[in-house]
Amino acid sequence: MSITDERGARTGVQAVDRAVAILRCFDARRPDLGISEIARMTGLSTSTTHRLLVAMQTNRLVRQTADRRYGLGPLLVQLARSGAVPTTLRDAALPVLHALRDEIDETVAVHELLPSGERVVLDQVESRQVLRRTYTDIGVPIDLPLGAPGKAILAMLPVERQEWWLRRPVPPVAPGTVTDPDELRAQLGLIRQRGFSESRAERVVGIRAVAAPLFDHTGVVGAVGTSVPEVRMDDRRAAQLGERLREVAWQVSETLGATDEVVARTLEAARRPGDTGSAEG
Repeated sequence: MSITDERGARTGVQAVDRAVAILRCFDARRPDLGISEIARMTGLSTSTTHRLLVAMQTNRLVRQTADRRYGLGPLLVQLARSGAVPTTLRDAALPVLHALRDEIDETVAVHELLPSGERVVLDQVESRQVLRRTYTDIGVPIDLPLGAPGKAILAMLPVERQEWWLRRPVPPVAPGTVTDPDELRAQLGLIRQRGFSESRAERVVGIRAVAAPLFDHTGVVGAVGTSVPEVRMDDRRAAQLGERLREVAWQVSETLGATDEVVARTLEAARRPGDTGSAEG
C-alpha cells in the first residue's frame, strides 16, 4: 500500500468513526437534534458535522425533519426489520452460546425474565460429555431466588422488587437452597460487584452453576448460565467461568441494544445503602 493509499484509508476510517459518533447522539430522549447540538456532543466543528450529515442523509443513515433538525434515517429501520438483526432474546443468545459450549464443553442456557417476575429457561446448548446437565424444565416458570440464573436477574432488579421476593418464603427444593433472606441479600450485593452469580445444588442435587445477567435498552431481561456436574467445578473454575460468562452476556446484551448507560441506571436502582459494587460489560 502506498503512502497515499494509507492516508486515504486513515481518512476513510476517521469518517466512519465520526459518522458512528453522530449516530450515537440519538436516543429515545433525543430523537432529533440540530447541527449545533450534534457538533457539541461529538466535539466536531459545525462545518465538519454539516458535511458528514449531508453524506449520511444521502445514504439514508439520517433524515432531516420538518424543522431542519436531524433524526435517524430509514436505512437503519429497514435493516432492523429485515431479520438480519436478532430481535428476540433467544435469537440473540443462541449463536453465542453455541460458541461458548464448544469452548467450555458444558451445558449452557439462556433464561428470560417473565412479566410475572419469574424466570424461564428459553433454550439450552448441551455439553457433549457423557456426564452432563440437561434441562428438562424448559418453559416452566422458576422463582428468582432459586439458582444462579435467577439470582443474576434478581440482583439487577429495583430494590423494591428484590424485597418482594426476599419477603416470600423460599422453598428448600434441594440441599443447597438458600432460604435465609439476609444471606440472599449479601449474595445479591456480591453479584452486583462481580457481574456474575453462583449456585451449588440449590435447585438440582450434584449441579453447580454460574450465570451473568442480560440487558437490553430497558434494563435487565434475563441471564446466560452454565450448569456443570459438581465433580467438574471447583471454586477456581467457577470463578473463571463466571468471568467468561460476564463477557459473553455483554456480547448478547449489546446485540439487544444495551449500553453502558442503561446498565449504570439499572444498577443504581438495584443498589442498597453501602452497596458499591458494579457489573462490568
